[in-house]
Amino acid sequence: MRLQVAQPTPPASTQRRDALIDSHGRTMTDLRMSVTDRCNFRCVYCMEPDVKYLPKQSLLSLEEYVRLANIAHQLGVKKLRITGGEPTLYPDLDLLLEQVGEIGFDDIALTTNGTLLSDERCKRWKESGLNRITISLDTLDAKKKEAITRSFTPLDVVLRSVDMAKNAGLTPVKVNAVVMKGINDNEILSFAAFAQEFDIDMRFIEFMALDSGRAWSMESVVTAREMKQVIEREYELVREDDGPSSTSMNYRFANSTGRVGFIASVSESFCHGCNRLRILADGTVRPCLFSDDEWSVREVLRSGVSDDVVKQFLRDACFAKSAGHSMGQQDFLPPEKTMSTLGG
Repeated sequence: MRLQVAQPTPPASTQRRDALIDSHGRTMTDLRMSVTDRCNFRCVYCMEPDVKYLPKQSLLSLEEYVRLANIAHQLGVKKLRITGGEPTLYPDLDLLLEQVGEIGFDDIALTTNGTLLSDERCKRWKESGLNRITISLDTLDAKKKEAITRSFTPLDVVLRSVDMAKNAGLTPVKVNAVVMKGINDNEILSFAAFAQEFDIDMRFIEFMALDSGRAWSMESVVTAREMKQVIEREYELVREDDGPSSTSMNYRFANSTGRVGFIASVSESFCHGCNRLRILADGTVRPCLFSDDEWSVREVLRSGVSDDVVKQFLRDACFAKSAGHSMGQQDFLPPEKTMSTLGG
């Protein structure tokens, strides 16, 4: 097993001082910030049942999350996504959304399993500046949901959260499903119908080598191309114009509302257009989800340095971002950290 150590100092960067540019010329404008590694699910592809959470003192404080978000915005980051773990478990989530909502991001989104939403919370978050919600839902079968999530939260609770988000204006609501061969790949058409019924963006994600790495293989992967072919047996899809940094290949239904998107992380990597930088709940800066290269900014924040020093640290970490991953190739090594720690 590889020893996982956050390197103290990233390679030095001589890039522009007002931007996050990696050594391959890509500019980071999208920050994924994990605010907790805790979750009330134990999804089979995400978290081992006996996973040990990080001690509270290892996690960043509210003030540190907000400071990093502010600094990232000054460095050209336009979009912020709050992730976990399950971010609705974070006790200071309301305050966090209020404060980052004042920074000036073009877009603020939240990824959640939908179990702890309420009409009141969604309305309050919208007023604070949250723009969108993405909900994780891997099956429309109640019993299968229990097996996948290792949780007994009723499926109806998650389904109601879709309506709550829509009613609060946290749109477009996106629903993510990780498609696994022999587990939920027989529900692809059901999810397509679900997208039309609820008028949402349904996104199908290829099964990736994260956390489940010991059990993962290409034989477990249903490719985006295969998923699309299944849907096209019943529905006509029209391709939409995706931005150069889009992670999803998006389609609308020709004759109804709703959209579907395919995230082909394994079979059709989008690394060449990646504009994302991740900050983990423990203050680790991770330029690439699938690389173990990472650097801890936590102690830098706590050493009393100026924002300019933190900016240079982020620029240096970003500069070290790898060109891409080799998932699906023989030399690929899955990341050691769990998805609940890394964030979505």
